[in-house]
Amino acid sequence: MRRMPWRSPSVISTSRSGDMVDSIAGILVAKTPSTAVVDLHGFRLQLYIAVPTYERLPEPGSPVELLAYLHVREDILALYGFHSLEQREMFRLLTSISGIGPRSAIGILSGTGVETFKERIIAGDVKALTVIPGIGPKTARRIIVELKEKFVADAEEILPVSPAVTAEQKTLVNDVIAALQALGYKRSQAVRAVQEVEQSGELSGNLEDLIKRTLSKL
Repeated sequence: MRRMPWRSPSVISTSRSGDMVDSIAGILVAKTPSTAVVDLHGFRLQLYIAVPTYERLPEPGSPVELLAYLHVREDILALYGFHSLEQREMFRLLTSISGIGPRSAIGILSGTGVETFKERIIAGDVKALTVIPGIGPKTARRIIVELKEKFVADAEEILPVSPAVTAEQKTLVNDVIAALQALGYKRSQAVRAVQEVEQSGELSGNLEDLIKRTLSKL
């Protein structure tokens, strides 16, 4: 799970249109492969999660922070938790497709990693997609039609990094790009800004510092 600096239990709001909760920070009370319960000063929240997020959770009683998405309907409020920006963005993309609701999207993300899922979509591999629980042939074709063009365009924007850059830094770079996209910047703008940071030798620090440094290039 992506490490975040610990802060006292809180709900962190965001100004992005359509989102009321950006992340949840507190004490993990309980976890199952499909849910996590987080205590915020005695107020306990249940978040629906995918299996890859469950596998990255600490033991109950430990501090935890999860990225969040609040699903609002007339008859229900449901929180969904994520271990990375990429996973949450994939969730949002899936739920934008007709016929795929939040619970279905979480089920799909339980059966595959985000990068593997993207590769199958780019390849147009209906058979490989239908191996994932919750995806039949019709849904697989719909996902490919809706998302393939976007992922192909994203894949064509190659971010050059020096051989000295570690795997952890590459993950950090991907998180920065996803964060800037969440703020409304185009991927191409985010990539160029990160390139400038990398070329100036400033590709260091935690996620928050790197986001601030990259924003200064925009």
